[in-house]
Amino acid sequence: MDPTDSGGLVSLIAAVAVVAGVFGVVVPMLPGLLLCWAGVLVWAVFGGHGTTGWAVGIAATVVLALGLAAKYLVPGRDLKRAGVSNLTLLLGGVCAIVGFFVIPVVGLVVGFVLGVLLVELARHRDGALAWRTTKHALRAAGVSMLIELATALLIAGVWLAGVYAAS
Repeated sequence: MDPTDSGGLVSLIAAVAVVAGVFGVVVPMLPGLLLCWAGVLVWAVFGGHGTTGWAVGIAATVVLALGLAAKYLVPGRDLKRAGVSNLTLLLGGVCAIVGFFVIPVVGLVVGFVLGVLLVELARHRDGALAWRTTKHALRAAGVSMLIELATALLIAGVWLAGVYAAS
């Protein structure tokens, strides 16, 4: 790939965005899925790959839409079954954001866990039940992250297949 020609430069920009997006799923400071998708769209629209580019862009968009839906629906269903309220998750999320700024690196997770646990303790007044629902919330957050990672990897795979087909 010659970065001096526009197709090579577009492919390089797309590759950086897709790789950063995959890492961004694991590092909460980056919008992982959006970076992956945007990188693929840049390649599809500006790379001059014609029908292949458009097919890859559409496929990446479909994968993104399905992944985002699954990211929220699958854990949400499990949380409803476990009795974790939306208010608990909202307040846990607020505490996660505060924790992110108070404790570098691990503050997001610590804030979320403490926030959910405190809300559930206040709600149920039972430590064992509060811890059980906190574990459900943590499991749901992990499942959501795995779904997001799988979606990012699928988008990257669609793009790589398109690069191969266009070459």
